[in-house]
Amino acid sequence: MSRKGHAPCAHPARTRGHPGKGLGWGRERFHNNPRPIPQRSREGLQAGTPWLHRDLVLLPILGAMLLLCASAGPAAPTAGPRSASGFPPDCSRLRKGSPSGVYVIQPARSPPRVVWCDMDTEGKGWTVVQRNSHDTELTWKQSWTTYKYGFGNVHSDYWLGTEYLHLLTQQGTYKVRFVVRDKANVTHYAEYDIFRVENEASGYPLRLGRHSGDGDDYLTLYHPKKGGIHDNMKFSTVDKDQDQYSGNCAKSYGGWWYNRCQNVLLNAKNYIVWPGFCDKGDCASSLILVKPTDVC
Repeated sequence: MSRKGHAPCAHPARTRGHPGKGLGWGRERFHNNPRPIPQRSREGLQAGTPWLHRDLVLLPILGAMLLLCASAGPAAPTAGPRSASGFPPDCSRLRKGSPSGVYVIQPARSPPRVVWCDMDTEGKGWTVVQRNSHDTELTWKQSWTTYKYGFGNVHSDYWLGTEYLHLLTQQGTYKVRFVVRDKANVTHYAEYDIFRVENEASGYPLRLGRHSGDGDDYLTLYHPKKGGIHDNMKFSTVDKDQDQYSGNCAKSYGGWWYNRCQNVLLNAKNYIVWPGFCDKGDCASSLILVKPTDVC
């Protein structure tokens, strides 16, 4: 997909604010949710899968989850269509004023997914598809199948799932914001006005549009001393090597859209990298946020 010559759609102009202002990072935000999930459910709320741990099957409690989603009232008439089950296709369809927290969404052709919706970051309505912390308890060196369906806990660190990233971004044109917090606790971001993950048969390749933000473009531009361009790269895991390196980059770090191996890496334990901010892999945390874009 070309990054050049995108024509703006006839949507209201986006409001620009402080980069990363009000980021709903998860742990502390949940306690402000007016309709929290019971503690015993929260402890095992797994990302990307249609069930909860501790023998709490999701389907019987979807009604309760829907109450959580509807705690701020029904979606506004202009919020867009919902699935037959009543769940929004992404977090941007929640009613204006909804708090950040755990919601159920249902992208087209997908079963319902439990996600964290960030309703505080500039633009609001972001679906959080990745969250990682430097001292995470997660093991990011996971198999292709585990990455496909997602892992982690939506209240802490998680990966939504490459299959659900694909289904989510097939619904229309989406944008992405990669967010890192450096070791000095300063938040930075790089935004791309197009974000798409293709299907599994093609290797879940990454498609990105034009860059903006205070984080330099290390995903679509070539940097000879770094790991090559990430844009258009296929996804690699410990058991499925699709990078441009002679070895398998994922065996050293975790699943990612590697080239030779990486400029940017957010899916790793004790090693989160964005050049210029965390060159030594010492970023404190990361987020990947997606939402529909105003670019045609």
